[in-house]
Amino acid sequence: MLDIELNKFYKLFPEQELRKKIAEHCEIKTFAKNDIVVREDEYIKVVPIVLTGKLRVFQTKELRQILLYYVEPYQTCIMSLSAGFFNLKSTSQAIALETTEALIIPTRFIYQWQREYNSLNEFVIRTFKQRYDELLVNYESIVFDHLDKRLLEYLQQQGSLHPKNYVTMSHQQLANELGTTRVVISRILKQFELNGKVKLYRNMIKVLFFSTVYLLIPLFGNGLITFVLKITSI
Repeated sequence: MLDIELNKFYKLFPEQELRKKIAEHCEIKTFAKNDIVVREDEYIKVVPIVLTGKLRVFQTKELRQILLYYVEPYQTCIMSLSAGFFNLKSTSQAIALETTEALIIPTRFIYQWQREYNSLNEFVIRTFKQRYDELLVNYESIVFDHLDKRLLEYLQQQGSLHPKNYVTMSHQQLANELGTTRVVISRILKQFELNGKVKLYRNMIKVLFFSTVYLLIPLFGNGLITFVLKITSI
């Protein structure tokens, strides 16, 4: 499985010389679920590019976690890139949401290779643009959407990935994802249950009402792109 994903990864970088340098100076590491991949407030010496699995990147403010984004296969952590470029401490933390294999690139090589190879330069620029666009969407959601709407849409999106529309997360985990407290999440979920939108179980939620249809379409054989069709609102 890893060999297949590594071959797909190398297709992003057609320069043979760059591939040789990656093989010579980089390593592949496996992280178990909940392993810390990037530590907050530490200097960044390496940057991970995910091959399999998924990372969750967040900041901690006043004992609350603020979700920034996820890192999926063939993606990297833009916060780590930025800190590594300028030899700064990381302002975020990344943990593995599941068993994750990542290519570990020392930061001292990234800046050098970015100037020498167009494919790596395009990869870095594309990563910055993608994360910038995602952060804008998240900012708009926080500013303009009420928490109950954000929570329901999050549950609908996660539930659509399960064949029976289950979301296997605790109330505290949901609070971490949305940057709020467990008490607030529990109160909203109880109201959702009374309104017939969800069914609550221990550490699991069944989504009964969908205001959004999520269509997962293959993107060039290297991932999925999500098309969202709004049907109605809360």
